[in-house]
Amino acid sequence: METTRGENIVCFAKDWSEDPTSCNHVMRALSRDHRVLWLNSVGARRPDFGSARDLRKMGTKVLGFLKGPREVEPHLWVYTPLVLPFPYSRAAVSVNRGILKLTVGIVRRALGMRDFQLWTFLPTTAAFVGSMGESLSVYYCTDEWSGFKHLSGEPVGTMEQELCAKCDVVFTTSKPLLERKRAYNPETHLASHGVDYAHFASALEDATPVADEIASLARPILGFFGLIENWIDLDLLGYVAEHKPNWSIVLVGTLAVDVSSLTRYKNIHFLGRRPYASLPRFAKGFDIGICPFVSNELTRNINPIKLREYLSAGLPVVATGIPEASEYRGASELVYGPAAFVTACEMALRNESLEVRRKRSQAMRGETWERKAAESLAIALRVKAARLGASGR
Repeated sequence: METTRGENIVCFAKDWSEDPTSCNHVMRALSRDHRVLWLNSVGARRPDFGSARDLRKMGTKVLGFLKGPREVEPHLWVYTPLVLPFPYSRAAVSVNRGILKLTVGIVRRALGMRDFQLWTFLPTTAAFVGSMGESLSVYYCTDEWSGFKHLSGEPVGTMEQELCAKCDVVFTTSKPLLERKRAYNPETHLASHGVDYAHFASALEDATPVADEIASLARPILGFFGLIENWIDLDLLGYVAEHKPNWSIVLVGTLAVDVSSLTRYKNIHFLGRRPYASLPRFAKGFDIGICPFVSNELTRNINPIKLREYLSAGLPVVATGIPEASEYRGASELVYGPAAFVTACEMALRNESLEVRRKRSQAMRGETWERKAAESLAIALRVKAARLGASGR
């Protein structure tokens, strides 16, 4: 079996089969030149044994464990470790530490992955860092985890601080996160999100059709894709729908909140989850890409991938609640309040043309996941080399 291909990387992350987020994109990019073993989620919250969804998920994990590692793409394997689903129980964590070292070690050796880096995207994995036999540990921080409603009351903030301090390198996807996490580890670096540029730029190609679901809607279309959770400003959407009844507002993504307050607006369209492959077809039919976020501790620290996806598709962006939107002045507008949001949309519509869209998209050409992942790995390798040099190895 091949053992000389680049670095070996084992990563703790969410479940591979869920909608792709930064961890999927980063590890997919790294697997082009390195070998990656992706560990499906070992949990960030306690399960609800009264929830049919949680019970189904536990059943799926057992089946995944029984199937063993599977190569989902060249040099990228996905494995579902079987652990006790209690990330905040010291006893359970202690047991899981032994289980993971044993089972992941067996899988890793079977794949020829001996010397390896351990990357984690989960804040609850501090107890496993340093016990897996890794030569380098990396925490890739994408959110202010303590701000998530489903984690409220859990000691996730304390666990994440411990994780930052234990890891050799910490990456953060936004500048606010960088300032926060640098207090726990001097080797903390900004790793802003990339984009699947070719995929979303295809929205500008003549051969790409507009998605059937929106082809006949009234224009302009204000479009959004992503999870519709409690960080989406539903009041803002209602204001826009009421004050601009001739505009269409389209939201593509899983509904995870109650939107019954918006059902009276016939110009708001919740289309549900759609395959990632189809998103450029929706972007082609949008006139503006919107990021209608509430302003709170969670959103002030995020760097939504959709921002770069919209821009790669050539769309102007109007956003609320996310300071990162101001990084692309002239292409995206960060506004405050519903009236300002409507005004910004009106201005964006007046200044649009196919040429402007193409220029906007071209500006994102260098923001690929491949480039971003390579930059992060270069930093990790520098730290690894410095550690080996200091130890005389």
